[in-house]
Amino acid sequence: MPIRAVVFDVGETLVDETRHWGDWADWLGVTRLTLFAALGVVIARGEHHHQALRLVRPGLDLEAANRERHAAGWRYRLDRDDFYPDALPCLTALRSLGYRIGIAGNQPEAAEAALHAAGVVADFIATSAAWGVEKPSAAFFAKVAEAAGVRAAEIAYVGDRIDNDVAPARAAGMTAVFIRRGPWAVIQEQTLGVEAADLCIQSLAELIGKI
Repeated sequence: MPIRAVVFDVGETLVDETRHWGDWADWLGVTRLTLFAALGVVIARGEHHHQALRLVRPGLDLEAANRERHAAGWRYRLDRDDFYPDALPCLTALRSLGYRIGIAGNQPEAAEAALHAAGVVADFIATSAAWGVEKPSAAFFAKVAEAAGVRAAEIAYVGDRIDNDVAPARAAGMTAVFIRRGPWAVIQEQTLGVEAADLCIQSLAELIGKI
């Protein structure tokens, strides 16, 4: 069955999250290298990424920390420089070829407005916070198919994580595309393998003509 819709994860698929993690390191008062190393440990253990924050600050109350950051003026935002160079051109090219384009990832609800504000054009933009369900839940991918308005078999889902993106997308009947970039991709390629992926790419530019 031909692909009619391409849906993208956000972090490390479209967006380089280095600045976001660096902001957290600065707020917690640790070096960025320390937090990045902690993130690598958490990824290798298969734990939720929030554990990286608690690893460098044991007992951290994440909800309280987020309230404090907001009170201090921090707001979730996406600058044009946060996007990988191939991200927006890929979305434009695929839309010009007639594909429906979706963006859906494990992100705070504010990411939806931030993506729109950054000039991202898609048929739908959704977050786990707004949907009330996170990857790798099958319910998340059911919502992806519903939002795309096509059958699961007609969707290619693109992500950097084997556990959250590739394996559950394939289980949902979608074409699972693994993009090898970012810490999750590099570590999980070695620890989990890429056998669940229907297509492995190094750049989003490679999608053109391959789906």
